Amino acid sequence: MEKTKILILMYSVIAVFIMNLTYIARLNPELPCTVLFEEEEWKLLYCAANRTKKAPDKPYAIKQAVDYVGWLGGPKRAPGDGPPGVKTVWAGLQKLYTLLDYRELFDFMGQV
Repeated sequence: MEKTKILILMYSVIAVFIMNLTYIARLNPELPCTVLFEEEEWKLLYCAANRTKKAPDKPYAIKQAVDYVGWLGGPKRAPGDGPPGVKTVWAGLQKLYTLLDYRELFDFMGQV
């Protein structure tokens, strides 16, 4: 398979995940965030979005998780903005996964 086809396939899988995350939160907002996020992900997401070091003990709703991802990916937090869109979720997920990578690096170095 050509490198281009593999790259298109990989981007398609990522795009489907982002669309699923965005629209599941709109259709079933009360589902727990553990449906699409691992424990380390939703805890770090909460801390990053709320600028705190204390993560919650229990998972929150998927709608709240997508709002937090939107906060990471977008410049505004106005209540009238509506739910975050696919581009904002994409940008927020990039930041979240970058934070997870840094956390793993600091854990490896023994600094966390």
